[in-house]
Amino acid sequence: MKIAIVGYSGSGKSTLARKLAELYQIDVFHFDTIQFLPDWAIRSEDEKKKLTEDFLDSHDSWVIDGNYSKLFYERRMAEADIIIFLLFNRFSCLYRAYHRYTQYKNETRPDMAEGCKEKFDFEFAKWILWDGRTKRARERYRGIISKYGEKAIVIKNQKELDRYIQSISN
Repeated sequence: MKIAIVGYSGSGKSTLARKLAELYQIDVFHFDTIQFLPDWAIRSEDEKKKLTEDFLDSHDSWVIDGNYSKLFYERRMAEADIIIFLLFNRFSCLYRAYHRYTQYKNETRPDMAEGCKEKFDFEFAKWILWDGRTKRARERYRGIISKYGEKAIVIKNQKELDRYIQSISN
């Protein structure tokens, strides 16, 4: 089983990835853990590519959460048995990200790189509301859904997510 989870920041990609990894007893790969080094420093592109390629090459089953289009995006989509799109509206994502901040304030959450304490600032809010929702990103999602429609699942709100989780838990 290979599952790719993509979508907007704050939509719950990492939380869903952990649930699916536990349900299917497969390894999970959170892109945020390889994007960042301690104190939110950015890892080099070459190192991120190497870590991603090593993971893909060494696992027959996985859940991968995150967009990161420069990191074998097409390969991940092609290899995935299921592609889940979490396309919640911007205000839901903002609320969810703020809730996550209050839950993990001054701590590093389980799906983040070591030494990156949870934060919520203007730049991140701006990313959630506008900058992370570019026309290019929307077109990429539409293209993947069009190309891999038979294995694409689009989830737009918490009710749909709850129904999906319920359907696979039985």
